[in-house]
Amino acid sequence: MRLLGLIPQKFLGIDIGTSSIKVVEMSSWAGRKKLENYGEISASVLYKKPFRTFEKTILLLSSKDIARAIKAIIEEAKIKSSKAAFSIPDFSTFFTTFELPPMTPEEIPQAVRAEARRHVPLPLGEVTLDWQILEKPIDTRKGKVKILLVTVPNEVINQYQNIAADLNLELLALEAEIFGMMRSLVDKDEKDILGLIDIGARSTTCSIISKKVLNISRSFDLSGNSLTERIAKGLSVDYKKAEDIKKKHGILSSQEDVSRNNSRDILIPLIDLIISQIDKVFKSFYLKEKNEVKKIILSGGTALLPGLLEYFQDHFPQKEVEIANPFSKIFCPPILDETLKEMGPSYTIAIGMALRGLE
Repeated sequence: MRLLGLIPQKFLGIDIGTSSIKVVEMSSWAGRKKLENYGEISASVLYKKPFRTFEKTILLLSSKDIARAIKAIIEEAKIKSSKAAFSIPDFSTFFTTFELPPMTPEEIPQAVRAEARRHVPLPLGEVTLDWQILEKPIDTRKGKVKILLVTVPNEVINQYQNIAADLNLELLALEAEIFGMMRSLVDKDEKDILGLIDIGARSTTCSIISKKVLNISRSFDLSGNSLTERIAKGLSVDYKKAEDIKKKHGILSSQEDVSRNNSRDILIPLIDLIISQIDKVFKSFYLKEKNEVKKIILSGGTALLPGLLEYFQDHFPQKEVEIANPFSKIFCPPILDETLKEMGPSYTIAIGMALRGLE
């Protein structure tokens, strides 16, 4: 007889970003989630180009190169688990919502595929479809059904499958980044409408979560790297120096530090552009749903930009704004508290992937 629950389950969450790869190993025992190991490697350490770009959905480097980078993390962190879930960037994923007329539950799958042809920008034979019902009447034969459709190019899926095979990992899930973020940041009893803002290295994604369900997700080509490049050009310094200035001073105001004042003046126009794109998504949601986003969670490495939280709070005075902390409900060694708090915004996706395997 097997006594279920006495042996901890372990699972890997792997996030292949544009400029770095993050791996998280987590365990679950008696309902408690525990951080076992984590690791990260920057593309610049191994290669002269990033792992991917915003313009191309597929990875720039070969599957074997990516696998080699992940293997280095696994060996360095002494990770033992062989079961994994990978995240797929939101800009490699197509999201849309639509309504179906009244029909029986048995008719819905075929109707979704037929409707998908009107929305998906690629031939259906080149993509993998997934969908879920967002809203439905008690009797679907008498009311409209709201559908969330997600599609991913088969080319992207094939590359991730090859990476897992090269690593001898059991690939149990491929999932869009936003669903990993939702899993790691949205509480089960959350009732507010949330705006999840993921400011990554190469893109920013604004997603709205209503009733714990994804309603809108939009990605745009403004990011942490854009801010660094603007400082490098504005102050005539190299990229590394610009990155240091960005992380140290951000958009804080000061009468004493010339670099700080300059970085604020240089960065504010770009930050305003990011906020204007977010505003458009929020307004689109309001026009469609007649409801307001109540809370904003800032995620991604750029979420910790000095002064950014306060700037968002000033721009959205009626909304609660906070920095993502996906480690808050996971058991971790107390000695790591400060380190994990700083890491949190950039690890939301990897943690969400690991949690997927422990569900």
